[in-house]
Amino acid sequence: MLNKKSDFSPIVFALILVFGFFLGKHLNFSIFQGNDLNKFNLVLSQLEDSYVDSINKDELIEKAVTNLLKDLDPHSYYIKAKDLSAINEPMEGSFDGIGVEFNLTKDTILVVAPISGGPSQSVGVFSGDKIISVNGDTIAGTGLKNEDVFKLLRGKRGTKVNIGILRKGHRELLDFEITRDKIPIYSVDVSYMISPELGYIKINRFAANTYKEFINASKKLLGNGMKKLVLDLRNNPGGYLGAAINISNEFLDDDLLIVYTKDRLGNKEEYYSNQKGLLLNTPVIVIIDEGSASASEIVAGALQDNDKGTIVGRRSFGKGLVQEQFEYSDGSAYRITTQRYYTPTGRCIQRPYSKGKSDDYTSELMDRINSGELINKDSIEFNDSLKFITPKGKIVYGGGGIMPDTFIPLDTNTYHPAISEAIRKDLIRQFAFDYTNKYRAELESQELSNFIKFFELNTNDLKSLETFFKSSNVMLSIFELSKADKNILTIQIKAYIARNIWNDDGFFPVIHTIDNTFQKAIMQ
Repeated sequence: MLNKKSDFSPIVFALILVFGFFLGKHLNFSIFQGNDLNKFNLVLSQLEDSYVDSINKDELIEKAVTNLLKDLDPHSYYIKAKDLSAINEPMEGSFDGIGVEFNLTKDTILVVAPISGGPSQSVGVFSGDKIISVNGDTIAGTGLKNEDVFKLLRGKRGTKVNIGILRKGHRELLDFEITRDKIPIYSVDVSYMISPELGYIKINRFAANTYKEFINASKKLLGNGMKKLVLDLRNNPGGYLGAAINISNEFLDDDLLIVYTKDRLGNKEEYYSNQKGLLLNTPVIVIIDEGSASASEIVAGALQDNDKGTIVGRRSFGKGLVQEQFEYSDGSAYRITTQRYYTPTGRCIQRPYSKGKSDDYTSELMDRINSGELINKDSIEFNDSLKFITPKGKIVYGGGGIMPDTFIPLDTNTYHPAISEAIRKDLIRQFAFDYTNKYRAELESQELSNFIKFFELNTNDLKSLETFFKSSNVMLSIFELSKADKNILTIQIKAYIARNIWNDDGFFPVIHTIDNTFQKAIMQ
């Protein structure tokens, strides 16, 4: 146990709002308890008795609670009962289902990847398969939404579901009976050796199982000769405070402050390292960006303020608030901000917000883009009143995210217009599906390391790609592309092929070869 001492986009923001970073306490009670709610109860009762039209009482209560919370701060909010499970599952680390990652493409369920070791993979479901029917009922072309797919494919462990799959090269549907099972949700996307002494771990959130996954990945890399680690926290929206503290602890010497929190009364909770870290003597490079929030910022801030390693990338999101979750007996819940957190030097990295002005808060990422901050470090303004000094004399700033030690600008290189169109239409991934299914036996017979080192699309493959693009009205002469554009296109296809066979263990080592931020980070 650690020593505990008491005293740009809308998608990015939505992830940070949902995963954020919270303590996880739960309370159950009726919304109508206590004398303080008499006024609300009276209005509601009179509406039921006298309002000119019929009303939905539950709907009115939900709206009232939603509006009450949303004007407090950007991270306090109400969760409907139907949404709670989907919000909690990624943090709990598992769900019951058939184990596929999917996209809805042209009103059809497209299997992006069967989850490794899951029931779908066990019965022979492949990446690129299309689920046409479930339990004998045709579902393709019926206007499915994501929540409809969850209802169809998820269910209690041990129950069975029959799916009909359309696979490239097969005229008839392939029928599979799948027994639902516990499906893990991994928060460590990938870990691998970049070079003989440089390891890499990417964490996508800080969930219940993250610390265990991180330790397992670190032990594997150390066993493979790792002397230095790249820890990638880009677009990691946060999660559990405890997971961030435990991971930070693995890098620090004994009795160093990792983080502390304060409530409105000034009560402090301080968390210290305990010198049992697996990576005490391993230099670390931490990559962050504008999508790195809360728990990600705890880790980056703890290491930066304790002069451990190097933080690289771009200024992080700036979420320095801690939420607690409370649950109603009807299955709904709400999260309210109960504390602010501070890095070891005393920085609160919460970016400014005004109560009731959530639009201004969510548009801040666009403000960074418009100001040029994402491509030019000199565009960032620092407030000298929020200047702090680390033990070794490094200047750091509070008031709006973690500023990296080494700035890496956003890659602003643009694709050939036809490549951009192919990406928008998801054609690159679809071609990779078709290629994988055509050459699956050959691909599966080789080692990932050999694929990464030697695989290239040949001339016939590129001609087939041109034809495939043209069938979707994307006109592109691949042989007339610039060397850079051709490389971008073929590496993306190679990465998706690798993912179809080796999952993220194959995808990331390939895609990293054209990841500008990654390439600059590993040069530190």
